[in-house]
This record gives sequence, structure tokens and C-alpha cells, in this order.
Amino acid sequence: MNKEKLLNKIVLYVLLLIGVLLSLFPFYWMFIGGTNPSGAVFNMPPRLIPGEFLWENFTNLNESVGILRSLFNSLFIAVTFTVLAVLIASMAGYAFAKYSFKGREAIFFTLLLAMMIPYHVTLIPLFRMFAAMDWLNTYQAVILPQLSYPFAIFLMRQNMKAIPYSLLESARVDGAGELKIFFKVALPTMRPALAAVAIFLFMFQWNNFMWPLVVLNTSEMETLPVALSSLIGLSRIDYGQVMMGATISVVPVIILFLILQKQFISGILGGAVKE
Repeated sequence: MNKEKLLNKIVLYVLLLIGVLLSLFPFYWMFIGGTNPSGAVFNMPPRLIPGEFLWENFTNLNESVGILRSLFNSLFIAVTFTVLAVLIASMAGYAFAKYSFKGREAIFFTLLLAMMIPYHVTLIPLFRMFAAMDWLNTYQAVILPQLSYPFAIFLMRQNMKAIPYSLLESARVDGAGELKIFFKVALPTMRPALAAVAIFLFMFQWNNFMWPLVVLNTSEMETLPVALSSLIGLSRIDYGQVMMGATISVVPVIILFLILQKQFISGILGGAVKE
């Protein structure tokens, strides 16, 4: 390797290292803020070493908003929503990609149009519908409205097109039914796409704020974003608690992404399959 190539490689790695540090610093500073008293957040220069208020901030946070209960609510809602929505998206994507039926393109085009409807437009009709069903302040009221997520269906359809028709026909010749073909043949080959859709849907529901704020009306049912928003009051704000709550809120997403990062990248690239 000549000196010019070596120098270019060194510069590239230095730039990448700087980018990584700049990307990780806000998370690190957020964690440090959660281990220090409220006023330390505004210290100049900023304090960059952990403090001694980790447990105190966590205890105060739990007393203020019931962080453990809110964390359970968010995990239960996000996990349940993700599992059901991934199943629905994969089934719908498989149908759009591998079955020919009358009106298929029109239905899919309508599905794409649904992605353009502003989310806030649906709040009042949904609220009135769930109020009529006496489902306000329930888990199903948060989970059900977005189960058939248009973008997830679109992504699964694009990935399902990569499955060879010959593979499906071979399974049919062997006597497999359509459900068995879907679960035993199609889904196992779509693991990267499933991981990508799962991360996307989990993050969507985990960060969902507006709809849970509207439909949930007791502190026992609050999700994490709604509970954390109550920490920002009109008078005193304990930034130690805010930073601790923000740290807790990002940990599940980081863990999920680290576990599924390879499949996530492969699944996103798989969505570029052409007609």
C-alpha cells in the first residue's frame, strides 16, 4: 500500500471516528445528566463524569410519574403491537406480491394513498369510535388503530417479490396448504425484512405520544412518552429526573437495534427490489 492510499485511509477512519463520537455524545451526556442533580445539567463546561445521584433521581422519578408502571405499559403495548402488525404486514405483503386477484393494484394504490392522510385528521373519528365501544383508557385502544400500517405492508410487499414462484409451486406440489407455505416457506426467507419492519414498528409505537395522550386518561395506563411529558411543568423542572427518564426510554430501542442491526440493514436494502 502506497503512502497516498494509507493517508486517505487514515483520514477516512479519523472522520468516521469523529462522526461516531458526535453521534454518541448526546446519549452519553443524557446519561451523565441522569446521575447528577438538576442544576448540574447547565454547568459550563458540562460535567462529563457520572455523579452520585443515579438512584436518587430514579427514586424521585418513580415517585413523580410511576416510571416502572409506565415502562411496563409501553413495553406491553409496543411488543404486542409489533408482533401483530408484523404478522398483518407480512400476510398483506405476501398477498399483494404473490397472488393475482381482481382489483389488486387498485387496493394497493389506495393503501399508498392512506400514507398521505395526516395522522391528526384521524384523531377525532377514532376517539369517538372507541368511546362508543367503551374502549377508552384500555390497551386495545392504543394498539388497534395502526395495526395495518401502510408503510410496513409496502416494505413487506417489495421484499416478498424476491421469493421465486418456483419455490412456492414446489411446496404446493408437495401438498402444502397456503398457510403452511406462508409460515414454513415464505416467512423464514424474509427474516431480514421482518427484522427491519419490526424495528420500525416498535419505534413508532414506543415513541407514540399524541394518540395515547388522547385515549388514556389515568396515570396507571400512561405510556412512557406521556408520563415523561408531565415532568415538564410550568414552574420547577427537575432536569435530573428528565434526563433519567430519557435514558430509560432509549435503552429498549438501542438493545433491539443492536440485536437486529444486521437484519435491519439487509431488510431495508431488500425493499429496493424492482418490479
